[in-house]
Amino acid sequence: MTAPAPAVPEDVLYIPDVASTRFYVGALAKLSVLQYFVAEAAVIGVWAGRDPYSRRTGYISDLGALGCGVFDGRDVCSPAHLLMNASFVVQGLGMVVGALLLSSALLCTAARPGARIPRRPGQRPLSRAALAALAALAARLLSFTAGTGTVIVGLVPEDAGSGWHGAGAVIYFAAGALALLILGWLWIRQTALGWFILACGAVSLGALVTAGVTGMAVPEPGTLERLMGYPITIGMAAVGLVVAQRIRNGLRARRSPAGRAG
Repeated sequence: MTAPAPAVPEDVLYIPDVASTRFYVGALAKLSVLQYFVAEAAVIGVWAGRDPYSRRTGYISDLGALGCGVFDGRDVCSPAHLLMNASFVVQGLGMVVGALLLSSALLCTAARPGARIPRRPGQRPLSRAALAALAALAARLLSFTAGTGTVIVGLVPEDAGSGWHGAGAVIYFAAGALALLILGWLWIRQTALGWFILACGAVSLGALVTAGVTGMAVPEPGTLERLMGYPITIGMAAVGLVVAQRIRNGLRARRSPAGRAG
């Protein structure tokens, strides 16, 4: 009597062979946003302003300012501004690439153990509510928009004499927070990180509303701005981590005897 094949692990995402590389690259693109924290620390380390740079009172965009001098009443001098602006652009491109490569169907199922994506076009679609599919699509569009916003921030520094910098920042904060809120809601019953992603979106959106109401006239504007921006970066990385983990587990399962038998 032939022994039954070992069970395929539940924590698996089944994906088409052709799509696996695409989805994995998309997940890694989301994770790549973490480079921002390394770049910010390096740029702060060589700050040359009259006073030491403080994350509590200094604006993030001051680190990317092109010139040295007084800007909006703040003494600004960032010798490594090119690194900071390049980091903004890379962060934005990571979000854009992730939004383009991670399909709505994948985002609907990536956080659910045992979720399956159709192997071929024409197969029966995933048994998910239409609302979930629309939510995943909205999350992708918002992530793309947020990434575009931070690319603008990097290409147009605050002292370049253009309103596009401020517009790009608002686009990034608003669209990024909403994208995380939607993904957190979509995954809240599928993974513990769903709660974390939802919280990141809520903190960011709450800080953005506070900034709008106060006009950033708060004792620690740098802290408030980072409460808008940091949760988006961390939340997007968490999204990439969930997707990458599920894809990795799925590929391993497909190479196992149980996966081949299925």
